[in-house]
This record gives sequence, structure tokens and C-alpha cells, in this order.
Amino acid sequence: MNRNQVHQSRQEPSIRRGSVVALSVLMVVLDQLSKHWARGALVSGESMTFVPGLLQLTLVRNTGAAFSLFRDSSILLGILSLVVAVGVSIWIWRESRRGLWMGLALGFLLGGTIGNGIDRWRLGHVTDFLELVPVQFPIFNWADIAINLAVLCFAIDAFGNRHGQSGS
Repeated sequence: MNRNQVHQSRQEPSIRRGSVVALSVLMVVLDQLSKHWARGALVSGESMTFVPGLLQLTLVRNTGAAFSLFRDSSILLGILSLVVAVGVSIWIWRESRRGLWMGLALGFLLGGTIGNGIDRWRLGHVTDFLELVPVQFPIFNWADIAINLAVLCFAIDAFGNRHGQSGS
């Protein structure tokens, strides 16, 4: 263990590679199970109240990316999902331990990317079904939540590093 790793282990909680991978697997399982349920229980285009005034369930087929970018580009986005998943996997495997926030970010990002990638390759579209009621926001899914959690964790990690805390 080098000096930086010793310093890091004293200051910042860390997460093992296996836990990062387990988090990403959990995200894929939750994503795929929730989408499977949505495709079987919901009628396309019809909304069902889930949490009154906050969340409704509306099944849509998304052939694009977030905010309807790259509509009808499932093949291109499927390739991009594969490239990102491979890149993040390599990033995870480079070190046996990561700072907590970076490790969480990588686990969430890998799980979300694989979850939506599976849909693109298997179905030709991504299944979205979670719709926020009080705000005009795109309909999304569990993989999208995981990717947004990854962005939040990356930001927390970067903010911590700006203030002299160690990260990886």
C-alpha cells in the first residue's frame, strides 16, 4: 500500500471492487424486474396513479436518450451503452478499492448503463414508465434513476476532492 492509499484509508470510507460490482448487479436486477412488471401490468399511453400528486405510471417505448435526444437511434445508443459499460468496467477493475462516493458512482453508472443497454439490444427501445406529476419531466425508469444517482455521487466525490479530501 502506498502513502496515498494509507492516507486515504484513514480519512475517507472506501468500498471494495466486489461491492461496486454487486451494486451494479442490484441496479440491473431492479431495473429489469421493474420494466418487466411495467410491460405486463401497464397499458401503453395510459396513466395509473402510484403516489397521488407525485408519481404516476405511464408506459412508453423510448427509442432515444434522455429528454428525447437521438430519437429512433436505438442501434447507435445500444453501441454507446456497450462502450460505456466496457469503459466503466475497466475503470472499476483498475483498483481493488475506491473512495466511497467514486465507488458508488461507478456502481450506479454501470448498472444503469447495462439496464438500458439490455432494453436497447433486446427490444429495440427502452421501457420507461415513471412519470413525475408536479413537474414537466420526461418519463423515466430505474436505470435512469441509477445514472442520475451516479452523477450525484460523482459530484459529491469531486466536491470532496476540491476541499482536500482524498478520493479515487
